[in-house]
Amino acid sequence: MSKTYILVDTANTFFRARHVIRGSLEDKVGMSLQTVFMSVRKAWREFKGDHVIFFLGGRSWRKDHYPPYKRQRTEARAAQSPREAEEDRVFWETFDQFKDFITAKTNATVLQHKQLEADDLIAGWIQSHPNDTHVIISTDGDFAQLIAPNVKQYNGVMTVTTTHEGYFDEKGKYVVDKKTSLPKGPPDPEWLLFEKCMRGDTSDNIFSAYPGVREKGTKNKVGLREAFADRESKGYSWNNLMLQKWVDHEGVEHRVLDDYHRNKLLCDLTAQPEEIRKLIKEAIEDELAKEKSISQVGVRFLKFCAEYDLQKISEQVQSYVEPLNARYISL
Repeated sequence: MSKTYILVDTANTFFRARHVIRGSLEDKVGMSLQTVFMSVRKAWREFKGDHVIFFLGGRSWRKDHYPPYKRQRTEARAAQSPREAEEDRVFWETFDQFKDFITAKTNATVLQHKQLEADDLIAGWIQSHPNDTHVIISTDGDFAQLIAPNVKQYNGVMTVTTTHEGYFDEKGKYVVDKKTSLPKGPPDPEWLLFEKCMRGDTSDNIFSAYPGVREKGTKNKVGLREAFADRESKGYSWNNLMLQKWVDHEGVEHRVLDDYHRNKLLCDLTAQPEEIRKLIKEAIEDELAKEKSISQVGVRFLKFCAEYDLQKISEQVQSYVEPLNARYISL
């Protein structure tokens, strides 16, 4: 019998909520925690969840393959004002306490590995449970590449669910594209991944494989769409685009195909190096072998809510405890 797993991109959901909440630091911390819990409850109820898995990241192996990876985040932290640094410290301290709570005082599975990002573990979990349904809680658009009939994404900050059939709001209605005033069409995971590998990702500091390339080509120049359509046969359009060369601001010459393969290694959540895939598999197997069995989850949860003044959640505690109390059951 298949199961429905709620996969929480934990840091993403917690810290993204912080940036859309106004008020005091205490308000922001409380609302960020509330967003995580409410997102889990929403997904659990709507998609009839069987078990919740919280995914956490370590230092990414990608930095060893591509040193600039996420370097700008380190630089941004170094440039913080004293007030920003203090807010950052409080948020990370709260996040660590939240992590300790879900690890030691709930029956949810918590997955983390020192060399892996949460994205790797989420993709690995889906691959290791191919016959089950998965709901990813995250605001990260990178997960579009994993969308399939058995994989959905719920953005708990924007309250939007992405499926292979389209984008839906919290009432189950199609999300309307602001440019066309029509319902947004369903995502094309293969195209979105190809486009990302070609254009790079500024949020992760991954440079474009072909700066300035157009989506649609012209009479004299092949675009991304033409190359994508030719990806299987690898004929004229594919080679015409991929064998192009360009020079960066430091005078270094690049071949598009080489940078595309580099970006694919960094971006494709099904194309990690073999040794990394082995680590993903081992991390999942090792955690599940622990067979968690925590008692009195409701009491423990109430204490945690009291510590952060999560009164609204405390008033409906049973509906929040249910997903945290459900154990992983191996078939």
